[in-house]
Amino acid sequence: MYKITIIIPVYNVDKYLKQLLESIVNQTMPLKDIQVIMVDDLSKDNSTKIMDEFSEKYDNFISVKLDKNHKIAGTARNEGMKLAKGKYLMFADADDFYSKDACEILYNEIESKNADFITANYINTDYDGTLWSKPVFNTNKYKSFRLSIYDYDKSFYILNSAVWNKIFRREFIEENNIKFLEGVPAEDAYFTTSSFMKSDKVYYCDKVIYCYRQRNEGKLGRKSVSFNCSKRYFNGINKAYNEIYNNFKNNDFLAFYRFVYAKNMSYMLYKFIDSEISDKDKIDIMKKMQWFYRLSIELQVPAVHESQRMIIQKIYEENYETALDYCKIIAEMRTFLPKEIKEEISKPDAEMYEEIKKDTYKFERRKQCLN
Repeated sequence: MYKITIIIPVYNVDKYLKQLLESIVNQTMPLKDIQVIMVDDLSKDNSTKIMDEFSEKYDNFISVKLDKNHKIAGTARNEGMKLAKGKYLMFADADDFYSKDACEILYNEIESKNADFITANYINTDYDGTLWSKPVFNTNKYKSFRLSIYDYDKSFYILNSAVWNKIFRREFIEENNIKFLEGVPAEDAYFTTSSFMKSDKVYYCDKVIYCYRQRNEGKLGRKSVSFNCSKRYFNGINKAYNEIYNNFKNNDFLAFYRFVYAKNMSYMLYKFIDSEISDKDKIDIMKKMQWFYRLSIELQVPAVHESQRMIIQKIYEENYETALDYCKIIAEMRTFLPKEIKEEISKPDAEMYEEIKKDTYKFERRKQCLN
């Protein structure tokens, strides 16, 4: 049995795929201990040729071709897990790459702690692979520690939704029947949060193990659904967010979900505001996602800004035309903001999370009364 299986969904990434695969070949862990499963989603470039070159050269590299295009990575990852033989599972996006000791670090961490999964630090890179100056998580502020779903400070902040900076015990995943959502965005958020809710043996490792490439054209080598912000994207994210919410609710972890929701609600609303889809489609999306924005009131999670609160209130009241007018005003204002400022104001700050934490006790008491 292999120590680790790495699963890679592939679609039109011939410019980047070889760098990822070579970063696996050159790991400090012996290559014979690593199984690599590459799952192609009907690429139209030379990606499959690169996959075949590596699978012909290395017996532990498996090249898989899906029979139809699924556009989102969930199906490819699920298919890859069916073929996995490793004791542990890792996942990579085909346009990123690993640090040279990633597998060794993660394997030693999960083995020594007998954990169900480990999440680790990572670093962003430019489109050409140039590393940014600092890792994503401050190494002075956040040292390695054990995560808890009852910790609304460090654990919430550290547990990003991605699967590519993590290692999972395969037996744990299979025993709990944890799978990726298929055909929708945020499939990895569902997988990660499901794993977190099923286990209390989760740890953070402060070492940088993954290099995440920032690309304007979207992840996985295409004008991705998430990047385009099409009506299809919002319909997909609506389904995914509904699955994630119900998963937290059914497992009685809504207190933690409130923090997840705060981040998702703000991020998604600004993504909606900045999108260029038609007014008719925007109103249709607001109607479908009314349940989601209604949670702001039901879960007692305030909007980040007064302008957001006004839009959410109108959606809650089903006054979609007025909500759309507010969106247009804010969208116009945001065109004058630098990218960095738009990014900063599009998510809750530490003060907002503190307010949510203060209200956690009142939320729990209210929930008990309603039950």
